[in-house]
Amino acid sequence: MRETPMSEPLMSNTLPESAPTEDAPLTVEVSHAEFRQGLPAGRFRLIVNPDKARKYVKHRLLLTFIVLPVVTAGAALALSGYPWAGLALVVGGVAVNRLVSLQAGKILLHLALTDERVYRDAIQYEILEVRLAR
Repeated sequence: MRETPMSEPLMSNTLPESAPTEDAPLTVEVSHAEFRQGLPAGRFRLIVNPDKARKYVKHRLLLTFIVLPVVTAGAALALSGYPWAGLALVVGGVAVNRLVSLQAGKILLHLALTDERVYRDAIQYEILEVRLAR
């Protein structure tokens, strides 16, 4: 093991992760209209936080209030003598929940493009970051 002289710094001079570099440009603040025009043109690069997007999309679409009654009705049908119909409803409810969870980023992007309130919420809650494309 090599000993370092006292004049040599123990840590290299690096920028903190939050500082803008060429690899990570600053997040830009754009209006919804500019976002709608610039995104298809390729002017912006988006970064989506998948965990926050999943929670936000499920909340925004009221997914729990839709899936829970469907699964409950399926269980009731299965217990009352219609097992295949009940199984279909339970599997359908669980499949919709999983599908929305897996596609939450794409759903959020669609909602942000069509609704200014969703766009502002996604920016405010740090679900979506808009950066300039290179």
